[in-house]
Amino acid sequence: MTLRCQGVRLAHGMHTVLDGIDLELQQGAVTLLAGRNGSGKSTLLRVLCGLVAPLQGSVSLDGRPLGSIAPRERALRLGLVPQQVDCPFEFTGRELVELGRHPHRGAFAAPTAADRHAVDEAIRAVDAASFADRPVTTLSGGELRRIAIARALATEASILLLDEPTANLDAEHALQLTVLLGALAARGATLLVASHDLNLLGPCARELLLLHEGRIARRGAPEQVLTEEAVEQVFGVRIRAPSGFFPRDFRPRDA
Repeated sequence: MTLRCQGVRLAHGMHTVLDGIDLELQQGAVTLLAGRNGSGKSTLLRVLCGLVAPLQGSVSLDGRPLGSIAPRERALRLGLVPQQVDCPFEFTGRELVELGRHPHRGAFAAPTAADRHAVDEAIRAVDAASFADRPVTTLSGGELRRIAIARALATEASILLLDEPTANLDAEHALQLTVLLGALAARGATLLVASHDLNLLGPCARELLLLHEGRIARRGAPEQVLTEEAVEQVFGVRIRAPSGFFPRDFRPRDA
């Protein structure tokens, strides 16, 4: 399954947010999207899943214009973990995850055994069983983040777009997420992850895209893209070899 955009441009008033984005996601791989705050990462993810229409350019899914695909079909094939989790009602975590199953059944239809299994598996995958039945208003930021990821997993979509998925996660669960992303990619899923955490997510990414001033400034394997020149251009900082006690090389317990 191929998700592609060509010549995508988007502006808010006089401010250009995306300026001629060409992108084709690789199936069975994690693609990491990085850049400064305000560089357009979240907007690009929203364009790719059809929540925002570009002013110019096109987005296609398996060769079909994304706008021509019915919302329900899009939701079955594209899963999004947004940066902010909207929950207007006093849902439990499990009920929020169950929303990911709505595209699989008709309106007002009762959950099936397949729905319940998918929800249970998604909750288990993010280690959220201990708090899934609590109201989301009682959850910490990290717990709510894991519920949001589980909701996307419950869709069983083959393409996942994740916006800052490690935000608020502790070290254990952030590392667990990198393992999960790698396992999903190994099973053929297509993943685009927008994140500032290059050290954590870089090693599990096949491709790194550096977004700068609405354009893709660099792309390629992370070890090739993160040159001194590119890092200074895109992030305005310098890189150097580790010195002293930090940074530490954290690994999952069973790695």
